[in-house]
Amino acid sequence: MRKLSLVDVIMSSKGKFFSVLFVKKNGEERLLNGRIGVVGKLKGGKSSVNYDKFLSVYDVQIGGYRSVNKETIKEVKFGGKVYKL
Repeated sequence: MRKLSLVDVIMSSKGKFFSVLFVKKNGEERLLNGRIGVVGKLKGGKSSVNYDKFLSVYDVQIGGYRSVNKETIKEVKFGGKVYKL
């Protein structure tokens, strides 16, 4: 049986809320509470997100979309469980 990656945990959330701790481009850690698959706030235009390297997550505290680098995710909290590297 294959071990779930942290990205797999996020993808399995299927639009439910989760928290993700990751390292931003400037080296700071960030805790984001959000959801994937939110389309109600889209305003049209083209996304410049590289989906091979980044996840597009709707940040519920800020009310906007954020890109999370898949390679810098340190921890995911989902479904009452904490998943770490």
